[in-house]
Amino acid sequence: MMIHEITVQAGKYKARKRVGRGRGSGHGKTSGRGHKGAGSRAGYSQRMAFEGGQTPLFRRIAKRGFTNVQFKTQFWIVNLGDIAAHPDFAKGGKVTPEALVNAGLIRDEKRPVKVLGDLSGADSLGVKLDVEAARVSDTARKLVTDAGGKVEETGTRRDRVRGVDRNSDDRSPKNLRKKPKRRAAKKFDVPAKASSKGESSQD
Repeated sequence: MMIHEITVQAGKYKARKRVGRGRGSGHGKTSGRGHKGAGSRAGYSQRMAFEGGQTPLFRRIAKRGFTNVQFKTQFWIVNLGDIAAHPDFAKGGKVTPEALVNAGLIRDEKRPVKVLGDLSGADSLGVKLDVEAARVSDTARKLVTDAGGKVEETGTRRDRVRGVDRNSDDRSPKNLRKKPKRRAAKKFDVPAKASSKGESSQD
């Protein structure tokens, strides 16, 4: 046996800390819990970032600005390669959120579905699929249509509110609640005013 073989195994089978075995065990009568307080009682659990009743850090730091992160739309992401490789769609068929849930490719229908065009190394889609989802990437749309299938994007709630038609070439919003901002007029853009009262016009 060599010395480097010993050091590799050192600490691999460390005995666990056996608490509650009295003062002679080396861990004292309180088993490392200390004296009194919530931590010494059975059933105690401490929430994350708890600082003993002191105002925690996330409440002490300054709050500035505004973020739209809470309004972000979360999608279930599915690749075309995973759909084509599944037995339920091996011979083609209609791909809907309900069918994807039954196939086990997404968890539920609480989120909108977005279909991406990754085929896991394949060049083309070998089956005819009729895809109906909230979002379909341009790559996935081309692969499906080239294979003879159809794509229908239902859009998200935000798309419907803004009047965006995901199936047309023009995907600009039609129901804008606010008008586009116009460039503020600058001083040099304003035409010069007429001459003052003291000046008279020449004949």
